[in-house]
Amino acid sequence: MITTVTGKNQVSIPARIAEAHDIRPGCRLEWKQGSQPNTLTVTIHPDPAQVAKSMLGRGRRHLPQGGSAVEGLIEERRREAKARP
Repeated sequence: MITTVTGKNQVSIPARIAEAHDIRPGCRLEWKQGSQPNTLTVTIHPDPAQVAKSMLGRGRRHLPQGGSAVEGLIEERRREAKARP
């Protein structure tokens, strides 16, 4: 596929490529000069908000059944406060 560079050095990513690589608004593309003349390497960096959203809830499996991370932290702080002289 061939795209054209605009006067502002912008290019459009063909829809098939964008879909195949999950390139969405907010994704960042890192451009590097390739090892051969007239070649470029592009690395896709996903939108940080998209990454954070995908991580939401991942640590829940490490909590005790029915436990709350906030309640556990509060209890830990109470024990630490009592242990201080």
